[in-house]
Amino acid sequence: MLQQPDYMDTVHRVVARGVAQKHKASLGQFLTPLSVARFMASLFPASTQQTCRLLDAGAGVGALSCAFLDRWVAGSLDFDTVEVTAYEVDDNLRGYLAQHLAAYPDVTSKIIMGDYIELATTDDLFMAKQPSGYTHVILNPPYRKIRSNSAHRLALRRVGIETVNLYSAFVALAIAQSAPGGQIVAIIPRSFCNGPYYRAFRDFILERAAICHIHLFGARNKAFKDDKVLQENIIIRLERGGPQGAVTVSTSTDDSFSDLVTHEHPFNRIVFPDDSERFIHVPTTTGKSIIELSPAVCCSLADTGVKVSTGPVIDFRLRDHLRDMPEPGAVPLIYSGHLSMTGAVWPVPGMKKPNAIMRNSETEKWLYPNGFYCVVRRFSSKEEKRRVVASVVHPAAFGEHPVLGFENHLNLFHENRHGLPEALARGLAVFLNTTAVDEHFRRFNGHTQVNATDLRLMRYPSRANLIALGEWAMQQGALTQEQIDARLETLTP
Repeated sequence: MLQQPDYMDTVHRVVARGVAQKHKASLGQFLTPLSVARFMASLFPASTQQTCRLLDAGAGVGALSCAFLDRWVAGSLDFDTVEVTAYEVDDNLRGYLAQHLAAYPDVTSKIIMGDYIELATTDDLFMAKQPSGYTHVILNPPYRKIRSNSAHRLALRRVGIETVNLYSAFVALAIAQSAPGGQIVAIIPRSFCNGPYYRAFRDFILERAAICHIHLFGARNKAFKDDKVLQENIIIRLERGGPQGAVTVSTSTDDSFSDLVTHEHPFNRIVFPDDSERFIHVPTTTGKSIIELSPAVCCSLADTGVKVSTGPVIDFRLRDHLRDMPEPGAVPLIYSGHLSMTGAVWPVPGMKKPNAIMRNSETEKWLYPNGFYCVVRRFSSKEEKRRVVASVVHPAAFGEHPVLGFENHLNLFHENRHGLPEALARGLAVFLNTTAVDEHFRRFNGHTQVNATDLRLMRYPSRANLIALGEWAMQQGALTQEQIDARLETLTP
């Protein structure tokens, strides 16, 4: 029996509205829109297997399983039989899930009540629950951080999985429980693609599965618009133990998929062979960026003699030492609100953040000598025009203060925890503020966070060229975007 899409969509919206936002957040639970579910189901390749063993962990009301089963009923998946195993921890949703799966009388369905991580990592279940493995997995896993000392973290470690979020834990467990050649399609946040916290998870999936397809949404707020989720999500298809070949990358503005565009990329454009961090890039065109093509942008940051670090002052941990405005014994504390592309303004009266931090034995180790620094903020807000915004910290903006505090939402370029030569700091800011760098960063690092690791792994002009850029900028005064972009093109190796 073919599930009625309009009925499922109505139930989905009613359930989504009826579950309190606080309850959703506590479970990391956001229900899959039916358009997304159908697209995900469409990504599974044709198969000659007689029996399909489908896993839907965190099944919700069953939108993903039903989309998969609708495709099977329609005849585009050639299985003789289908067995569905659906996990759902939420009592509010299991009744709907059972009702929807029951609409497919030719399908053997098993709904498991309880926590997927707890049950899947129990030794006998993990090793013997599905001895031949799931042939297909379709997932919209919950999104919530896992504390380092939590029961979930300890359970995952017992089966060799080290990760920091429920969504990555679900994907890792699903890979582990899949049969050789098993197909896994999941909609998950893009945050795992780079940054240090998901390095172990990237290693886990890249060592056990091939990346076959990645879908990227152009607008961050569209995939789960009913739940007002702004997290940037991707849809990914993996093959357990499959040979890694070219990767299909598709994009659409939103969950209507009306402007779907598809490209194919060699794997070495997805994970760069010389990248020890194994970042997963999602290029949206087949051409190379200006940064990749420029022979003058050829150096690692280490080659320039410069380092980049996350601002060390974590304000909530040093709350007792913060001051709204300068006072005797306090020194400047720099937030993104003090910075613009033209420089720094300090203090800022009436700012919601403190302007100063007391200098004492507890704060001294977090402070930097006053000097010239290039600073890039770590976060952009919502659909902001620029992802990378660099500013120059000029020591004169802070008067006679000998040291500065940089808050944790900033990245600062320095030389061994000391300031840079002025021309070098300005040259770095000019380069980082080019349209080419911003487009390159958006293309390969689509999330809103700009990590120090991301900046460290970028390519830069040589130190001499950066200094020349800075000296040029110091002679120009106020610069337009057009001037900055044109100057980059004049650099030679």
